[in-house]
Amino acid sequence: MDSNGKVALVTGGGSGIGKASAIALAREGFAVVVAGRRLEPLQAVVGEIEGLQGKALGVPTDVGDPDSVAALFAQTKARFGRLDVLFNNAGFSAAAPIEDLDYAKWKGVIDSIVNGTFLCTQQAVRMMKDQKPMGGRIINNGSISAHVPRPNSIAYTTAKHAVTGLTKSTSLDGRKYDISCGQIDVGNALTEMTQRMTRGVPQPNGEVVVEPVMDVQNVARSVVLMATVSSEANIQFLTVMATKMPFVGRG
Repeated sequence: MDSNGKVALVTGGGSGIGKASAIALAREGFAVVVAGRRLEPLQAVVGEIEGLQGKALGVPTDVGDPDSVAALFAQTKARFGRLDVLFNNAGFSAAAPIEDLDYAKWKGVIDSIVNGTFLCTQQAVRMMKDQKPMGGRIINNGSISAHVPRPNSIAYTTAKHAVTGLTKSTSLDGRKYDISCGQIDVGNALTEMTQRMTRGVPQPNGEVVVEPVMDVQNVARSVVLMATVSSEANIQFLTVMATKMPFVGRG
């Protein structure tokens, strides 16, 4: 596998969208750093990339902790010397009615998605503005929930709406350093986290309905596209979703 000389970092890289995207980026020639909470899944992804003759590094990371994030980027710089693409993908949800949602669960979702995206973006910008050649690209995982909520999803929906603000501010403030930022909004990619879609999920009218899903490789290919457009271009927002999921229209 030919190297393109560039380095990508993927958070939440041990499973699901993160794993699929990390492997797709490696196939495209990127050296890939995968970050996540658990070491074993990261090691498995690294092993898979190295089996493709690619370069990879797994770093256990709590993206909501500033010291952990700083250590992640320090290891990235020590191993590969630069960073060209950051995919802010880490995060989880907490389903509960507003009145029943435990504050610790609310805080966990906000820490992983909002604070994690900010902390990783901050470290990436510091690194990208100082490297030669200067610049890079940041991709944020927004989700369909950045547009519309599901029932009982106040923490996740709030966090993903905040990601859109982070994307826009980063896109604006990064211009002077040749740093672009775009957002991918995903609907019903089949991963460990979305297996429940195939069993039925609550709808706004109170019904529980099995929803269509799509192969996660559609997301991985979309991330590669966003990561590889030429430097004067930026895919600002991209939505990739199961064709027949109830999102567009009155569904």
